[in-house]
Amino acid sequence: MLSYPATISLSTRTLNHLTGHIRRHRHQQRSRWRRLTPRDQALLALAHLRNGDTYTRLAAGFGIGVTTAWRYVQEAIALLAAAAPDLATAMDRIRRYPYVILDGTLIPIDRVADQKPYYSGKHHRHGMNTQTIASPQGTWLWASPALPGGAHDLTAARTHGIIDALASANITVLADKAYLGAPDNVLVPYRGSRWRKLSTGEKTANKGHARLRAIGEQANATLKQWKILTKLRCSPHRTTTIIQAILVLDHIDAGHTPG
Repeated sequence: MLSYPATISLSTRTLNHLTGHIRRHRHQQRSRWRRLTPRDQALLALAHLRNGDTYTRLAAGFGIGVTTAWRYVQEAIALLAAAAPDLATAMDRIRRYPYVILDGTLIPIDRVADQKPYYSGKHHRHGMNTQTIASPQGTWLWASPALPGGAHDLTAARTHGIIDALASANITVLADKAYLGAPDNVLVPYRGSRWRKLSTGEKTANKGHARLRAIGEQANATLKQWKILTKLRCSPHRTTTIIQAILVLDHIDAGHTPG
């Protein structure tokens, strides 16, 4: 079997951060000799998350078994996810902005036995619904635990307590029409119908709203840079842990402290 080197579009700071996590974990567990050094294990996990490399390819490239590659990656993901901020912690950072953008994104998954809860009518595919909060500049501030893709965005935001947390903090939120019915601090576009046409002022307001929201929605494009999320081929229940790990790595890569 042939193997080849590949690049990972992440900073050395990210690699060092994950290497430190793994080294401390091994010390705490008093781990015996392992096939890979902490640095190589970190590279293995980053190649899987960022490049979407399969366990078979990783095993061949790092000279280990497929099962060992899987175990090393899962260990690294768990260590990262444990450091991810919850919503209460993230609110300390969210309060610094004049407004934030709330949006839902669908993480595609393989079909599962009980398909109906995971099918998104909005996206016409199976997946997991994740709610994201972004800054006006498009910085990814927080991501919620994942729900089956059939969940409506407003329902998902309420389930995770996002709507109440933002309303209690009196934070202005820009969101799309999927959040109609949210409290007054959540600004959504005016909605016309066949019986009521939008006025000129409402159309102008919608255009301004869309321009501001589009900048913030670049945060969801950040998710797509992690190729593992192109289509998850693992249990849907692991989606939350993977997203939390990626959130931590993304903040580190951008030079921010998670939370």
